[in-house]
Amino acid sequence: MSRIQLLVAAVSQDTQALPEKMNIQSDAIIVNQKMPYGYEERDLGGHNIRVFNCDEKGVGLSRNLALLRADHEILQFCDEDIVLDEGYTVLMEKEFDDHPEADMLLFNVRATEGRVTYNNTDFARVNYMNYGRYPAYAIAVRGSRLHEAGVTFSLLFGGGAKYSNGEDSLFLKQCLDKGLKIYRTSVKIGHEEDDRPSTWFSGYNEKFFFDRGYLYHFLYGKLAKPMCLRFLLAHKNEMCKEMSVGKCFSIMKRGVRAAGKHED
Repeated sequence: MSRIQLLVAAVSQDTQALPEKMNIQSDAIIVNQKMPYGYEERDLGGHNIRVFNCDEKGVGLSRNLALLRADHEILQFCDEDIVLDEGYTVLMEKEFDDHPEADMLLFNVRATEGRVTYNNTDFARVNYMNYGRYPAYAIAVRGSRLHEAGVTFSLLFGGGAKYSNGEDSLFLKQCLDKGLKIYRTSVKIGHEEDDRPSTWFSGYNEKFFFDRGYLYHFLYGKLAKPMCLRFLLAHKNEMCKEMSVGKCFSIMKRGVRAAGKHED
């Protein structure tokens, strides 16, 4: 049996073609948001590929449905638009074996131009100061440690959910809160498919800033508003072309307040 189990969140995919397109080289669970409901199982080069078709929306829900069925030593999260490198499983297993202190490793997956949020150049501990830049498809974790911690993905955030992206950051924060030891590594395991349209981003509009404020309440608590201002000042040249920094900050603060009332 593969030591690695790949957990794929997909939307309206041809699941017969998807494993080959992604170059999957381990056992895998694919949760595909597509009707009709159904279950498929096939062999791919000696690896067990299980597919669950469902109509429920939200990337967090898809990841959780896969997690409920995951049972391997190492669990690797992935999206339908990631193409994995040849031999990536050997590199991942070696990195886990070389670093028994790590419960979770964040690997390099090259994003398309304009979507890059991180590039690991060393092996180092990830903490509350630097966890927020990593997408879910960078994450691999020891399955037993994650199940013991009982961490799952938020259903409020991410593609197909009420609020925009952020489910990956919330997941990593919860893992830190539960005491999981997270490390980044410079090992590269794949790349994002070129010219893939975003499932959630439609411009730096009011919804973008409101949703980001909503997210920051859950990420930073009492520091949410200062972190909103820090975010805007760091990205104002890119994000505040249509609206002033002050206007964007006001919208983000509305999101923070709304999230506080939701939690109450």
